[in-house]
Amino acid sequence: MTNQTTINLEINGRTQSLVVEPRVTLLDALRDHFELTGTKKGCDQGQCGACTVHVDGERVLSCLTLAVQVEGRAVTTIEGLSDPGAELHPVQSAFLEHDAFQCGYCTPGQIMSAVACIREGHAGSDNEIREYMSGNLCRCGAYPHIVEAVREAAKVMS
Repeated sequence: MTNQTTINLEINGRTQSLVVEPRVTLLDALRDHFELTGTKKGCDQGQCGACTVHVDGERVLSCLTLAVQVEGRAVTTIEGLSDPGAELHPVQSAFLEHDAFQCGYCTPGQIMSAVACIREGHAGSDNEIREYMSGNLCRCGAYPHIVEAVREAAKVMS
């Protein structure tokens, strides 16, 4: 018999309960239990950034975070950046405007990191943006467009 525990999370503004084994990652809980598939499973080792979400406003790699670690905390996924039917978040709009994606697989993680990068005050120069976005890999090499999008969104959000 497996050891299971009940956790309560605030996901995208809604309090939700879940019964999980203690070893279940936040990534798997979001994707498999809450059907929030915008958060991508890339390397599953914390090296690519595709699984980036916010916990209490801070970016975290959800593949390296156990769901039980975020008990009672606020989790924001790419689906929660803007309300359904509302305008896109400024970073989402900038990614579209600057064509900052190709295949799109890394885009949710890139956007979540970009929002945090701007919020943390690390979008002052292209070099600073590159440094603070360096944990998010893009296999297609859309980095120049990603930097442009972050720079533009930072202006809009300031």
